[in-house]
Amino acid sequence: MRILILFCLIGCSTVTHAQDEFQLWTEVGAKGDIIKKMDWFVDVKSRFGNVGLNSLLPEAGINYKVTKWFKPSVSYRLILEPNKYGNYKAAHRINFNANLKKGVKRFELGLRARYQYVVSGRGGQEYDSDFDQAIRVKPSIEYDINNSIFTPKVSTEFYYDPIFGPEGRRFTKIRFAIGSSLELDGPHSFSFKYQIDKWLHDYSRGLRHVLSVSYGYKF
Repeated sequence: MRILILFCLIGCSTVTHAQDEFQLWTEVGAKGDIIKKMDWFVDVKSRFGNVGLNSLLPEAGINYKVTKWFKPSVSYRLILEPNKYGNYKAAHRINFNANLKKGVKRFELGLRARYQYVVSGRGGQEYDSDFDQAIRVKPSIEYDINNSIFTPKVSTEFYYDPIFGPEGRRFTKIRFAIGSSLELDGPHSFSFKYQIDKWLHDYSRGLRHVLSVSYGYKF
């Protein structure tokens, strides 16, 4: 936790001259069983900024429980976002994930490694690690509070650009998040978090502050 706070302070001190960005992210999804150990999931993510809807992200995929602690998954995401003229353009992205979890008493340690590949659609726009080819590593830890519906969670995600080129093959961004899921009765799930994104090599950009809320239903 001390390391997390230190990174946040360093990030904030390097962008005092830049303008921060504030967004609201929402997610609505559903999931269910295909066969034993294999699940499907679909969701729609929306990202809102100071000019309204910034992007719309429908996604669908499957995951498979190899062992109790290892669950790989693959998903397809359609990306709808405006270009500099205000027209919404489509991009297509494939995500390959390796999800690992380990329970230690009331703690759960997690690690997600993702390789994302954009099939088509960026049309020469500048690199954005959310929407272009990238390798992402996300360690996390959550704690199951006794006799409480809240399960708090903190995570840090590192973005790496694997493309050969003058700006490629380096870490591009870091993301910190803190939030909680709620233990609800029945098939419903709900979570919320606050996160901060920091670009590592572009000091003209400030921090991106995000409030994210998610709702899910399990069939």
